Amino acid sequence: MPASKTVKLNTGAEMPTVGLGTWKSAPGAVEHAVEFALRNGYKHIDTAAAYKNEKEVGAGIAASQVPRGSIFLTTKLDNPDQKEASEALESSLKNLGTDYLDLWLMHWPAPMTKDEPAVADPSHDWLDTWKSMEALYKKYPEKLKAIGVSNFSVEFLERLLAVAEVVPAVNQIEMHPSCPSQDVLDFCRGKGIVVTAYSPLGSDNSPLLTNEVVTKLAEKYDVTPANILVSLQANKSGVSVLPKSVTNTRILSNTVIIDLTEEEMKELDAIDKTHHFRACHPSWTGWGSLGFPDCK
Repeated sequence: MPASKTVKLNTGAEMPTVGLGTWKSAPGAVEHAVEFALRNGYKHIDTAAAYKNEKEVGAGIAASQVPRGSIFLTTKLDNPDQKEASEALESSLKNLGTDYLDLWLMHWPAPMTKDEPAVADPSHDWLDTWKSMEALYKKYPEKLKAIGVSNFSVEFLERLLAVAEVVPAVNQIEMHPSCPSQDVLDFCRGKGIVVTAYSPLGSDNSPLLTNEVVTKLAEKYDVTPANILVSLQANKSGVSVLPKSVTNTRILSNTVIIDLTEEEMKELDAIDKTHHFRACHPSWTGWGSLGFPDCK
């Protein structure tokens, strides 16, 4: 199907399909990346409290001189802050230098302590975190335009939706040909939840960039392998995608989206059958598989 330019959230808001991801984008580099991206057509920026770069992302937004209303800005509630959602929201707003968020996500359904290093905190239920987020969303519509989740499996989404008063607008998950997450995508589509794909290239120095299926299509369309991998997600209905880079040429290149055929999309996602991997396994949280079948 043709690639989308925007995807509609269950709030009615339009989210630009391609956004700039900033995970692992260090202070010093990320300010310029955000400024450059916004000055060159990006309208969607994704960060997180856990990335420790919200202040720099905010500085990049300010330096771009692009009006705030033209930007879709997402950040995320960090695991150790799940008991203090209200304070965490104010901290993110202050760090980003903005009055509101277009989207605020629970980063993981995995409460953690504030220790160094943080460990799993079994005294708190992430469902209570969602209830806190719902309360803030209802109380401060001028600060929170939408709320959602990240790294949620079908199992955890079912637990959430059984009690949720607000259906998450988005579930941001790892998604690429070696981790298509089709079960999550199908479930979210059925509930009107947009899926945002992070790590669409697979990972840093990803083997997908040299996979023969990917390189064959890159040659056919005269684009880079990265373009094929980002385009795959942009061609899926109800999906947005977050390529990340701090290099000007790659930031520009990642906006080249092509229309893939249904057969080509199936061929790409079939890579998973012979070469499955996750760049970000949930076990680091101390909460095990978080319901993902391939992590059990």
